[in-house]
Amino acid sequence: MRMHNSAMNFRNLFVFLRYMLTIRMISCATNWDLWEHCYDTGNFTANSTYATNRNLLVSSLASNITVLNSGFYNTTIGQEPDKVYGLALCRGDVSSEDCSSCVNSTSQDIMSTCHSTKEALMWAGDPPCLVHYADRSLFGKVEMYVPINRYYRGNNLTMNLTEFDKIWQPLMERTMREASSGSSEIKFATQEANLTSIQTIYALMQCTPDLSQSDCFYCLTRYLDEYKKCCHGRQGGGVESPNCMLRWDLSLFYKDMVLPPLLSPPPAPTTMAEDNGGIAAGTVVIIIVSVIIFMLLVSLCCFFLGKLKQKQIRNNQGRKYSIHHCLVPFVKGEKEMTNTESLQFNIGTIRTATENFSEAKKLGQGGFGPVYKGTLPNGQQVAVKRLSMNSRQGEVEFKNEVTLLAKLQHRNLVRLLGFCLERKERILVYEFLPNSSLDHFIFDPIKREDLDWERRYKIIEGIARGLLYLHEDSKLRIIHCDLKASNILLDSKMNPKISDFGMARLFEMDQTHIITNRVVGTLGYMAPEYVIHRHFSVKSDVFSFGVLVLELVSGQKRSCFDTEEEIECLLTHAWKKWDEGTASNLIDPTLKEGSRNEMTKCIHIGLLCVQESISDRPTITSVIHMLNSNSVTLPSPAKPGFFMQSSVIVNASSSTLELNSTGSTESDQRRIATAPL
Repeated sequence: MRMHNSAMNFRNLFVFLRYMLTIRMISCATNWDLWEHCYDTGNFTANSTYATNRNLLVSSLASNITVLNSGFYNTTIGQEPDKVYGLALCRGDVSSEDCSSCVNSTSQDIMSTCHSTKEALMWAGDPPCLVHYADRSLFGKVEMYVPINRYYRGNNLTMNLTEFDKIWQPLMERTMREASSGSSEIKFATQEANLTSIQTIYALMQCTPDLSQSDCFYCLTRYLDEYKKCCHGRQGGGVESPNCMLRWDLSLFYKDMVLPPLLSPPPAPTTMAEDNGGIAAGTVVIIIVSVIIFMLLVSLCCFFLGKLKQKQIRNNQGRKYSIHHCLVPFVKGEKEMTNTESLQFNIGTIRTATENFSEAKKLGQGGFGPVYKGTLPNGQQVAVKRLSMNSRQGEVEFKNEVTLLAKLQHRNLVRLLGFCLERKERILVYEFLPNSSLDHFIFDPIKREDLDWERRYKIIEGIARGLLYLHEDSKLRIIHCDLKASNILLDSKMNPKISDFGMARLFEMDQTHIITNRVVGTLGYMAPEYVIHRHFSVKSDVFSFGVLVLELVSGQKRSCFDTEEEIECLLTHAWKKWDEGTASNLIDPTLKEGSRNEMTKCIHIGLLCVQESISDRPTITSVIHMLNSNSVTLPSPAKPGFFMQSSVIVNASSSTLELNSTGSTESDQRRIATAPL
């Protein structure tokens, strides 16, 4: 009995000490091993279908995360409007058993704590795990403008913070890069750095693995900045959000392992040796002969199947295009497209969907040809892009676009649903985006007012993330070459999607630029080295992005317009205002609310992107870092490309710009003047 009472007293003391520690941690932020948020976006009743689906989904997380053995699981249950989305994530240094136990207890806690809210998340446990459910999709996107948990540990640092940051900041950046470069199964990293001869800094970062590399890096960067705002200068701390988490400390807090235990280690190699001294020589000979015979049979089968396939292709020529046969030359060094047949529509389906390409269904007309709104047999709305039959140039763009878009998957790129290559028809079928393109809003004096600063900033960030995917994160390195307001489509929530890859070019990863014999694009968005010298690179897209940013902030088109003193083009006008220290006068007067500092920063970033010198322009990675960090010092911009010192004449009848600018030859001016708008 005495021993039992002693044990009870010890346990009570432990609970009391932990309670006191919790109170201390809350004095800055919420507790590091328990953070829940019950969203106020809607409630459900106890006996509703949504309640049943929620309970089933949350209860299934622990068992499925064990089966998958990857530390992450996401799923859905039910049908709209009672469909529930959910996910669970364990820290990458815990065992499968501890992961399941943490998710199980956290699942029970979240259902009892947020018993009637349609969305809730909870980080709980030590090490913590995440459980998140909602009545909306949670997968593959960074949750912005949501509550986060920022916390610190310990007292203030005793050493100079500037000296500390020289070691701490590079450590955090290394950890972010390693975590974001993880696989689709786990995005997790730990790093350490020596602070003094006796002190070490330990860092851990993790994202939900459904995020892309760029989104994971963006999430960690964003919330590292949030941590520094509240808690920098302590002896440890971190942030927990719906998509990523980070933690650092002067004490080792994670399991020091070479491989994360959630990823099953490779099986130990089996040995050929046996107790009797090894396998008999005759057995070895039999095995080798069997393998050789098997390989010969496989080779013969492949040979005859290849011959049969070539015969089928020859028989089909003249009746319709072979998608594999015509696309391979356009993606040098890449394998043939796979599973393209599953994307192919027949012409009858397309004609039915668009009411035989009726004028009533026509959404617009581009250089490629008309675009129609269509409805597939399953009720899905689509945008149908039909190549003009008399456009020889369009066939090249068609093959280019199919090849590229079939390989590209990102939420800020328009999604290709399928294509049609039948008779003389060449058609692309895209997801339908109800809000049309950005130019329909930003340059319309009435609709422009619907684009408040929060939406414009979100559009700028989305375009930048789409470019980052094209330039660095996709399997192919792609230069868009025609980035402009009319090629930025907007979905129902005003999220931007880059479209129209007909002019896009492929890059080798080690290439710095390409020289082309043909300059095609939209004047005003094209970089000077492309128009004048026919050089294009990733920095050409950065130039176009800079023009778009200035258009979004100012509400002015990139072409020329009247000012109080003279006719000026947007880049010249923006630079003069910046140079005079009156950049705020460039801001669209319809922007009544929003951060003026943020708007001015975007003007600064836009001017950095449109500098004449290619080497002076930032990469799109640097641009995203500038957009999402308040601690980065931006360099001073130089004059933009095509800075006009004298007259600029708008020739409305030919839709061209005739330029008489300092520093360009007569032949350069002719080339610029004849470039298509």
